Amino acid sequence: MFKKIFMIFVLLFPMVVNGAQKPKKEEPVVHLTDEQIYEELKKLAAVFEMARDKFVEEADERKMLEGAMNGMLGALDPHSSYLSKEDFKEFNDKSQGEFGGLGIQITSDKGAIRVISPIDDTPAAKAGIEAGDYITHIDGEQVFDMTLNQAVKKMKGKPGTKVKLTIVHDRGEPKEMTLKRAIIKVKSVKFSEKSDNAAMDDEKLPKIGYLRISDFGATTTKELNDAIKDLEKKNVAGYVLDLRNNPGGYLTAAIDMADAFLDGGEIVSTRGREKADIERMFAKSGDLVKGKPIVVLINHGSASASEIVAGALQDNGRAIVMGSQSFGKGSVQQQKPLGDGSAVHITIARYYTPSGRSIQNEGITPDIEVLQSKVETIEKKERLFSEASFNNSLKNDASKKKDSNKKKDDKKSGKSDDEEEDYLNLTDEEKDARDYQLQRAMDMVRALSKVGKKNLEKVEDTPKEEIKKENKDSKK
Repeated sequence: MFKKIFMIFVLLFPMVVNGAQKPKKEEPVVHLTDEQIYEELKKLAAVFEMARDKFVEEADERKMLEGAMNGMLGALDPHSSYLSKEDFKEFNDKSQGEFGGLGIQITSDKGAIRVISPIDDTPAAKAGIEAGDYITHIDGEQVFDMTLNQAVKKMKGKPGTKVKLTIVHDRGEPKEMTLKRAIIKVKSVKFSEKSDNAAMDDEKLPKIGYLRISDFGATTTKELNDAIKDLEKKNVAGYVLDLRNNPGGYLTAAIDMADAFLDGGEIVSTRGREKADIERMFAKSGDLVKGKPIVVLINHGSASASEIVAGALQDNGRAIVMGSQSFGKGSVQQQKPLGDGSAVHITIARYYTPSGRSIQNEGITPDIEVLQSKVETIEKKERLFSEASFNNSLKNDASKKKDSNKKKDDKKSGKSDDEEEDYLNLTDEEKDARDYQLQRAMDMVRALSKVGKKNLEKVEDTPKEEIKKENKDSKK
């Protein structure tokens, strides 16, 4: 069944957040007879005629009909909708990696517009908009009870033009900000080789391969493969796979990404309406990073396809997942063209992790919860009371070198601790140093790589005869 599907996505758009409300008890579906359906359709036509003829102003028939179709599909679940020609074209433009606007993934939340995540290196991200922020006004107009498509269209516009947004961040005061629209070119994968600049001169810490995945688009698989090839040449000790604030994308891209790090095993299964509607996706032989340790970073903005990757690597024991609970969007949508440029965007299945977990409304639970935090130094580098504080204590032979290093440190720390720096103007290294979750993930990769190296050394040091004996015992 699924092989015949024109296109499968696991995108967030559009979506409604239900918060912490308890799910309502599902009532059994009462099906109508064909005769009852016909009567209801006649009623729908009568409502259309009455609204067109009696409404106080001239009615827009196309708008009315599209609203009826949207209402029909929206009654099924938050993700099903009717896509007009413009909407379907925009949808495909996003999936292909280039579109106009602010670079922001939004959802409807109890009549308001909420930010799922800003896309990296876009006007929204550069302005400091964060996952979880609420948009209350667009160009001074309230967005409450505005449809998601209407909000998106208001934020779209000619590149270079400006739009004013009113943002509420973390229950704070509303803040107005003006953003300049741009052509959004989505580069899914960013990568770099990271090391600890604060390490002692005589202690060489292993380098970490950092893979930042902003979304899952048509080019993600190629970008990932190129990134891994480059990092493997630099002999990194392990990888941090950063899926924070990744709203999802192509299901196939998520499968390819999980496959890149697995040497076999199930990645995900999709289960449709009927019990027989199950399709399982498995990894092919060949781990591109040759078993090196992986830490996956997730947060509440990680959804859909990013949850598939995190769940697959977690259930197969291939990676440690760190961060905070993910979003919990576990349904699969299909775009079915209607022949005139429009389409139906409809939920066709749920997806499950290899262990059989449904992520819908639950999300991925990290193996180690690490909430984003601000690190504050509470101990001075030079202690007030130590051996050096005693009178006539023996001097260190390298004290001159120590004194010169101390002077250098004093020069570097010229700014006071109370002085606030603009985060957006910081260098990448400075941002990394402030990223508590990333630092903990890098620590974990280093620890895992060290443990792996010691185990390898133990095996190499074991006499061959002893290894043969162990193999015989294991066979028994």
